[in-house]
Amino acid sequence: MRASVRRGAKVLIGGHPLAGPGFFYAPTVLSGVRKGMPAYSEELFGPVASVIAVRDEAEAVKVANDSPFGLGAAVFTRSRRTAERVAARLEAGAVFANDFVRSDPSLPFGGVKQSGYGRELGPQGIREFATAKSLWMA
Repeated sequence: MRASVRRGAKVLIGGHPLAGPGFFYAPTVLSGVRKGMPAYSEELFGPVASVIAVRDEAEAVKVANDSPFGLGAAVFTRSRRTAERVAARLEAGAVFANDFVRSDPSLPFGGVKQSGYGRELGPQGIREFATAKSLWMA
């Protein structure tokens, strides 16, 4: 986060450890995030959100896919058609429309690209723990 701020990102809220025992970080929102900043291209662990301004839907999809990671994505819109169109173009293991990304035991969960291989949870996830055996009888 600090490297992105040094390169021009602005801390809108948070951006500091919280007082008290433990290692807790204040929820943080960064604006002015651009390509070339760590907050653009790296996975930020912790309560940090990067705001990246785009011109239109096509650029939003391009920016979202311009990542080596792809665990989950969220689309917020009033239009079901827009949600379905954008979700189909996003390179992510799960896409949530008008909700935040999370796992659910009844649904397969896992990423694409550098965010994982395979699935856990749901019927597909159970198969990840099974070993198939072929038997050919002639």
